[in-house]
Amino acid sequence: MNRFSGQLIIIALCLLSKGAVKAQDSLVSKLKVSAYLEMYYSYDFSNPPDHEKPSFFYNYVRHNEINLNLGFIKAAYTDARVRANLALMAGTYVQYNLAEEPLALRNVYEANAGVRLSAKHNLWLDAGIMPSHIGLESVVGRDNWELTRSIVADNSPYYETGLKLGYGTANNKVYLAGFYLNGWQRIERVPGNQSPCFGTQLQLRPNSKWLLNWSTFAGNTFPDSLRKMRYYNNVFAQWQLTENFGLTAGFDLGLQQVKKDSSALNDWWSPLFIARLNISPKVIVAARVEYFSDAHQVVTSSGTQKGFEILGYSLNLDYALSEHALFRFEGRTLRSKEKNFVLNSAPSDVNYCLSACIALSF
Repeated sequence: MNRFSGQLIIIALCLLSKGAVKAQDSLVSKLKVSAYLEMYYSYDFSNPPDHEKPSFFYNYVRHNEINLNLGFIKAAYTDARVRANLALMAGTYVQYNLAEEPLALRNVYEANAGVRLSAKHNLWLDAGIMPSHIGLESVVGRDNWELTRSIVADNSPYYETGLKLGYGTANNKVYLAGFYLNGWQRIERVPGNQSPCFGTQLQLRPNSKWLLNWSTFAGNTFPDSLRKMRYYNNVFAQWQLTENFGLTAGFDLGLQQVKKDSSALNDWWSPLFIARLNISPKVIVAARVEYFSDAHQVVTSSGTQKGFEILGYSLNLDYALSEHALFRFEGRTLRSKEKNFVLNSAPSDVNYCLSACIALSF
């Protein structure tokens, strides 16, 4: 090898090295790794001996013990034409929400990929395990105005699996999506079910102060031999009146066939109202009023032959410990039409609960 050839090889190696560094820098700029951890303590004044709150709760379920509600680590990749998310999780949320899923999938929080279908328009097709398009309260507690979830949130999907075709306008004022789903909060289909479920979502942001949302679901959530169609509507509005004060109002309505081939429908419904006030950059208070009615016990169980109707009040305090750490404390009262609770070792129509958590996000 002569001197000239050696110099060419060195130059080529330098160029390849620079190219690899640029490719690596490009990948790093498009890949984001994040983590979330939510430790909690909750005391239910019914003092359940098995440390489990009533069966219609699916978050912060454990009584009188320090526990992990949700913790996950997530990798998200986004470029002009492709995006993907993969997140693994643990916590009592997993234990109570994914009990019917296969063991191999219970710790998957997100696993989805999407492709942009148009170079000119914000039109995406996504597939996989995704957060639910239904409801104003997410599974990530820090994103919600209150520590605990409302009863209607706990009894509607937190996640879904399927296809999503979504379109957003360039000014972000309108978002529209259609869904082809495996079921109602399902990764795998219900055994014996071969019928798909469908959903839609419409979001409007007329200005920086308003968010309007309408989400729907339609499909059979039972084996085909017991086929009963379910129809669900979720509507909510968020209004940021001032920089420090906001309001949220929502209404959910569900309908389900009484039995296969029947034209009769059972219903359940829930209005919800939340107000939030920023007292200072570090302190936020919020109050929630909720009503939940499931007279035919379609998605809940009262433990009696009678219906399930509950009126709830919650008061929440948030204190920002740092940019990444949030301390939350909440008092909650539930009053039922029937004696669905226990207090002082006797059936009661009222339930009291205090909860606290520290939410960490990185």
